Amino acid sequence: MPDETVVTRFAPSPTGHLHLGHAYAALFAEATARETGGRFLLRIEDIDTSRARPDFEHAIFDDLAWLGLEWEEPIRRQSEHMADYERALDRLRTMDVVYPCFCTRAEIRAEIAGSPTAPHGLDGPLYPETCRSLSEDERGARQADGQAFALRLDASRALHMIKQHDGSLLTWSDVDAGEHAVNTAMFGDVVIARKETPTSYHLAVTIDDALQGVTLVTRGLDLMPATHIHRLLQSLLDLPVPRYHHHRLITDDAGQRLATRDKATSLSALRDQGITAKDVRCMVGML
Repeated sequence: MPDETVVTRFAPSPTGHLHLGHAYAALFAEATARETGGRFLLRIEDIDTSRARPDFEHAIFDDLAWLGLEWEEPIRRQSEHMADYERALDRLRTMDVVYPCFCTRAEIRAEIAGSPTAPHGLDGPLYPETCRSLSEDERGARQADGQAFALRLDASRALHMIKQHDGSLLTWSDVDAGEHAVNTAMFGDVVIARKETPTSYHLAVTIDDALQGVTLVTRGLDLMPATHIHRLLQSLLDLPVPRYHHHRLITDDAGQRLATRDKATSLSALRDQGITAKDVRCMVGML
């Protein structure tokens, strides 16, 4: 580890109850900080106001305390820092690396289905860049008309701009997997904000980690591909670059990643069954 103080974080969304996968992620981050004499932060990622609920947030605190974890105060809640994301978004607008997309999900699916040459990324067909070529007049007219839109990152333009600026290959480093060159083809032009919300997951976590001084981002392997987008945003916004440690995932008996949407057994339910915090640590391999 470098001589600098290691700062890790656990950043759950209060849209459901924590399960064993969350427990492992939180314990992993805290242990990494503790073993190096560093700092462990807790962040509440609640930009999805339609699903985030105060009772889920309180349950997160209860579950983490039950596991024996301690974190620094104050806790950062994304919903309280929209101005930070707005400033970053304004800078990206000034750089001309974002554009409004007026396509509905149904329209995007239809266009992809009708195009045998639709670009593909990590998880299938990518957004076909339909709105990237709209003129400024047409964009302005649609926005003035009140049409809903998302703001997408013009990934290829952004990467080209960075390469022109310093001529070097844009990379990021993972503790286990080593050095990676940024590959924007995995995601294409991702959504980084919406008409009513000046951020998305990608932009918010990138800004949060920088403002909180996170030096080592620990998270599951399923989020490793997203790091390509986050590293691109860091370069565009002149933000510090943390190291990453993408750890293993906790899976069910069928080998599927535990997920709240799939109704994975919650920590509170395990607690009600008489399972102890020590049992949980054993179950996820942290003892």
